[in-house]
Amino acid sequence: MTEPLKALQAQFTNQDRSSCLNEEAVLSFAKDTKSLLLFDYLNPAYDEHEFLALGEQVAADFDALLCPLVTQDIPGKKARFFAALPEIRRSLNTSIDAIYEGDPAALSKQQVALEYPGFLAILYYRIAHEFYQMGLLLLARYLAERAHSKTGIDINPGATIGDYFFIDHGTGIVIGETCQIGNHVKLYQGVTLGALSLAEGRALHGAKRHPTVEDHVTIYSNAAIFGGDTVVGEGSTIGGDVYLTRSVPPHSVVLLGDSGVTIRHKQ
Repeated sequence: MTEPLKALQAQFTNQDRSSCLNEEAVLSFAKDTKSLLLFDYLNPAYDEHEFLALGEQVAADFDALLCPLVTQDIPGKKARFFAALPEIRRSLNTSIDAIYEGDPAALSKQQVALEYPGFLAILYYRIAHEFYQMGLLLLARYLAERAHSKTGIDINPGATIGDYFFIDHGTGIVIGETCQIGNHVKLYQGVTLGALSLAEGRALHGAKRHPTVEDHVTIYSNAAIFGGDTVVGEGSTIGGDVYLTRSVPPHSVVLLGDSGVTIRHKQ
């Protein structure tokens, strides 16, 4: 029994055992940071001391999260993360507004913040994106996959997404790493914003592989848009089940009919 295990061990390639994530620390950080960002929605009559105590807990979570990792300047990264929290909260507020104003089924902004899976995916994306920008890519992807497992919505933390982002229903949405999404964009369930081809594999690393979606675009369920050069122009509407690999001009309507995909300008 010992010899086969030794033979297996010899094949292990991850020699840097200090560069690891503590799953318990990640889960605690995610839970507490979510509570910090949504503190007034969780407890509208909150006490300032409770809020500050939770902030201290998030700071402790951050240290526990990063200390096992091989990284430099943990205090600097923590300062940068806390400096980003007001901007993250501001952007989250725009999504809460967009979802509440755009969904007649929403009972309140509190319900959107606490119960909507699309908003939860956006919240985790905003946190993960900050880690991505700090170069903590493993941690960023881990947080993104946690949101993916909870919501069925897969947003790569490298994507760039503007304000008033609205995910309606959301299950099955995929947003690739190099996507650029503008303001006031609305996605329905099953939308894929993906790479045109992965035949070249690792050779494509760092290249713009995923589409650009400009401001005020709505993309309906199960539409698939591929390619780093593909741009969906401002104010356009992409119908359900459309398969798109080329750019469309601003203010277009793209529909799938009996004769295939048609593109026309909005009247």
